[in-house]
Amino acid sequence: MFRAIAMACALTCASVAQAQIDVPLVYLHQAEDLPPVLSNLDPIPEDRGRAGAALGVADNATTGSFLGHDYALNVISVPADGDLATATRDALALSPFVVLDMPTDSLLAVADQAQGSGAILFNASSHTDRLRGTDCRANLLHTLPSNAMRADALMQFARFKRWDDMALIAGTHPQDLAFADALRASAAKFGLKISGEKTWAFDADMRRNAAQEVPLFTQDLGDYDLLLVADELHDFGRYIPYNTWQARPVAGSEALVPGAWAPVVEQWGAAQLQSRFHDLAGRDMGPRDYAAWAAIRTLGEAVTRTNSADPATLRAFILSDDFELAGFKGRPLSFRAWNGQMRQPIPLVTARALVAQAPLPGYLHQRTELDTLGSDQPERTCGAFQ
Repeated sequence: MFRAIAMACALTCASVAQAQIDVPLVYLHQAEDLPPVLSNLDPIPEDRGRAGAALGVADNATTGSFLGHDYALNVISVPADGDLATATRDALALSPFVVLDMPTDSLLAVADQAQGSGAILFNASSHTDRLRGTDCRANLLHTLPSNAMRADALMQFARFKRWDDMALIAGTHPQDLAFADALRASAAKFGLKISGEKTWAFDADMRRNAAQEVPLFTQDLGDYDLLLVADELHDFGRYIPYNTWQARPVAGSEALVPGAWAPVVEQWGAAQLQSRFHDLAGRDMGPRDYAAWAAIRTLGEAVTRTNSADPATLRAFILSDDFELAGFKGRPLSFRAWNGQMRQPIPLVTARALVAQAPLPGYLHQRTELDTLGSDQPERTCGAFQ
């Protein structure tokens, strides 16, 4: 009898040992040189993004501890002018799973350097549409929504409100210009009109002059239903609402904002996620935190479902129709197999409330309504995903 028990124990122990899977993860961050803004009321948290990745690891461990799956996060930070190539080599030596938080051109450099390594990279910092289109990379997945997804969410809401005629104010930074391009393309896509445009190129102190300068600046925009603002650095946009010549709603980078996440998202179990993040980081969860969390949770879900840490196995599963991630947005999240973009609802929020969440009712699709946001498969310009 004792011999039988010993044999059973040996078999059980061997099974547990075989099930043990170590999943090393890397969060690779490069600082970005940004121009000064008119107000410093919203400082960028030092752990932006990284705190979301840490919460994702903690959430993965909740299930992984029962399955013998062990997750460990390594953080590598590089200055804006630092040696990104060496940091990339160090990251890939630690893990084939890397979450990237860096400017767009640096994302492409890392993806190209990692080509052929079998690594899975996640973009958790750039909305730029060309990363999902002409400059896509097969080893780069995107958990942050694209500019096109954000713009489409806003235009669905504008159509719902019958705000058919719009005006646009855009800044001069490349991120502002990219979002403005997405807003124009989305307006045309949904049959809406942007009848007036202006470029914000001032550097005056609007804290004292907004009430005098903004009405004059917006006077020649004419009449419109909605004023769009493309100010991705959050420089001048805060001074636009309530100071325009025409008393009209404002949306885009300011006032009514489409994005991946916001502290006011509390439905669908999101309040629990918000609370756990606040306990971990001591602050509210932002879009890049959510994108990094979603990247780590994507890997955790894939490892759980496949019982594997092989990058090729995980990538195939993540891009398959079988993959779903509970993302606290009311619908399962998944990935577009033609460009690596995570499908996700887009909250439309003010500083104090969730106003709506796209896709809005009535926008139907043969696959999923989430594909009404951003570039759909027939419109793809990405040739890297086959």
